[in-house]
Amino acid sequence: MKISRYNFKFYLNASHAIYLNGILGQSHPHTWEVSLDTIKVRDDFIQFDVIEKEVERFFSSFQDTDINKTPPFDVINPTLENICAFLRDELGKLLSSNGWLLTRIEISETPSRSYIIDLSDETDPIADADRISEEALTEIDKKVEALLDKILD
Repeated sequence: MKISRYNFKFYLNASHAIYLNGILGQSHPHTWEVSLDTIKVRDDFIQFDVIEKEVERFFSSFQDTDINKTPPFDVINPTLENICAFLRDELGKLLSSNGWLLTRIEISETPSRSYIIDLSDETDPIADADRISEEALTEIDKKVEALLDKILD
């Protein structure tokens, strides 16, 4: 099976303040750079702007906000590490539902400081590709069925 790897970069403008020793620090802005290393597990052609728009839509609830006031960071300390773990989970699901596998995420709050979660040891691209392809086909079947129901009504 051919494995196609891609990297996507996104930018998120937002402010946050973190708790240190139980005390909330001063809110400050960042332009976060989020880099996603992915594997495309379906062989079909896909326009990159489709997946990019999906990710940007996800980021829209955080764009130009105070992250501390946006769930789940209204209850989770929005450290670089916690934000990265949250994005790993949520973007991993989003990518998977579109036929992609997240293998690594890197988030930078400054050009000289970033945090990385490498999932390559946790993933088997071929097994994951089979699973994601099945999930994608099931999702396509549901969409086709809903469309046919709409047409026939």
